Amino acid sequence: MTLEERKIIEAGIKNSSTKTAIATTLGKDKSTIGKEIKKHRKCVHKCSFPLECDNYRKCRHGRECTPDCPEYVKFKCSRRDRSPGACNGCSQWTRCHFDKYRYDAVSANNEYRETLVDARTGVNLDTARAKEIANVVAPLLKQGISPYRIVKTHPELGICEKTLYNYIDCDALKIGGICNVDLRRKASRRMTRKKKNEYKPRKERAYLRGRLYPDYCSYMGEHPNAHVLQMDTVYNDGTNGPFLQTFKFIGTGMMIAVYHDGKTAQDMVDGLDRLDDILGAPVFNEMAEVLLTDRGSEFTAAEKMEIRGDGTRRTRMFYCDPMASGQKGSLEVNHEQLRYICPKQTDLRELGLTGQEALNLALSHINSAPVESLNGKSPIEYTRFMYPELWEKLEQFGIQDIPKDSIILKPYLLKNAPNSKTKEGSANDEQL
Repeated sequence: MTLEERKIIEAGIKNSSTKTAIATTLGKDKSTIGKEIKKHRKCVHKCSFPLECDNYRKCRHGRECTPDCPEYVKFKCSRRDRSPGACNGCSQWTRCHFDKYRYDAVSANNEYRETLVDARTGVNLDTARAKEIANVVAPLLKQGISPYRIVKTHPELGICEKTLYNYIDCDALKIGGICNVDLRRKASRRMTRKKKNEYKPRKERAYLRGRLYPDYCSYMGEHPNAHVLQMDTVYNDGTNGPFLQTFKFIGTGMMIAVYHDGKTAQDMVDGLDRLDDILGAPVFNEMAEVLLTDRGSEFTAAEKMEIRGDGTRRTRMFYCDPMASGQKGSLEVNHEQLRYICPKQTDLRELGLTGQEALNLALSHINSAPVESLNGKSPIEYTRFMYPELWEKLEQFGIQDIPKDSIILKPYLLKNAPNSKTKEGSANDEQL
């Protein structure tokens, strides 16, 4: 679709036209219009209730919705959920308390252009597939067989002659020992600018829709008193770990972390589940209404992080812009202090960081240090005074208030750390 066609769609939504009417105007099928709107509409307002319940006006349970509530009726909006599929121009916009979606033609066209460019960038090939192709091609090239004959005699490769030439030219098959000099005529051809070898399987980024940093700014503008929890990971060895899933309660200055042996998306979900269990649903809902993190591959399970296993909402997740760690700079500042104890380019396990108990010791010393932004108070002192329920939960988890003159922010702190692989520590690790 062109930008002009998308502007017609936007105008049709504002005028409450049906998808069929918009499709007739553009000479397209109505399913095409429906897919375009659903794919590019953005959630500009999130329902403040745990669930979208149609009986919220006469709720007798304090609007603490759960799926098993006898009066729970899932809210349905014919305009938003059926036709035209967005809330532009809705007469109930200012009075509606549920999720609101807006379709913007310019934004949709920009997303389409980004997807188009991204789809044509790099090599649509992963390492395993590259090895599989190279194992077939390499011996035949060394026998003097041309790429044309190779692809014709081996249709199972699933590529054409041009694709094979491109793979060889950009060193995508170098992992299997194939390079440009293996081509008989390559040495006599004019050298071209070296292309960047980039294995880049196509990725679905649907989890980012409605969760970008502008969406975060919009939500905070509508909910200025919402408590924000920033999240990230810290590690030295990307293969063997350990991996620390860090959290910071913005407004209190408290940072805690969960110890992991892996860094998968499920590990991060499990870490957030454990934090939810530590705090309890009421405290978590209050102190982590908004969850802000970066676009690391370990944080792609957005829906599992937002929704508990029982179907209730626990937070609203948003992602920073790429290469913009300053958008969660408060947590990055705490990472600097964590690096005083856990320096880069060191084996953290040999240093003494072998489990959650040792990690809690490091966190206790970091959170006991006075902070200028808190007028010389430590995050623990501030949290204990302003949010006693939160402090009680963290204290039960193992965070301690360290006397000011006993605070240590050096690696040798972990040398005398309790061994996390005790019976109690092993039990905690099994919960993860």
